[in-house]
Amino acid sequence: MDIALQEAIEVLKQGGLILYPTDTVWGIGCDATNYEAVKKVYKLKQRTDSKALICLVNNYGMLERHVDNVPTMAYTILDIAVKPTTIIYDHPAGVAENLIADDNTLAIRVIKNKFCEKLIRYLKKPLVSTSANISGQPTPKSFKEISEEILKGVDYVVNLQNEKSQSQLSTIIKLSNVGMVKIIRE
Repeated sequence: MDIALQEAIEVLKQGGLILYPTDTVWGIGCDATNYEAVKKVYKLKQRTDSKALICLVNNYGMLERHVDNVPTMAYTILDIAVKPTTIIYDHPAGVAENLIADDNTLAIRVIKNKFCEKLIRYLKKPLVSTSANISGQPTPKSFKEISEEILKGVDYVVNLQNEKSQSQLSTIIKLSNVGMVKIIRE
């Protein structure tokens, strides 16, 4: 395991925030099961907790542990998706309460980025992921565009600044257990 991975895991285990490259844009992350860590993310982003955050998992097994009933259609959508796709699921489980939306849903993405996949695998928990910006400000397209406020507000910056993120947000689809499908963001 490399140093960046080890240090990020230590910070996450202690309830800290990390800045890291994802399969979409640079993200602010924390342990998705830690209520206090999730509160710190909302505070740093200057965002109300009524606006939900995305949760990353590393495989279908972890997805199934954190959603009471994953609709079969979710697997089909994820298997055919050509870009990173986040699905909003009904009845999440085993995550911090302040991650769950008022309608008892949670946005989860099965990650396809090697660093994130390893990070989640070694942490053995899902990871919060939200764009590295203050709420309402433009999403940074590269590490260089991340504000000083965000850089100073996290406990650890993963040393992969040269890592190319895709500089695009994920597609978000709301998928209910009764078969309703709604595209929230393409």
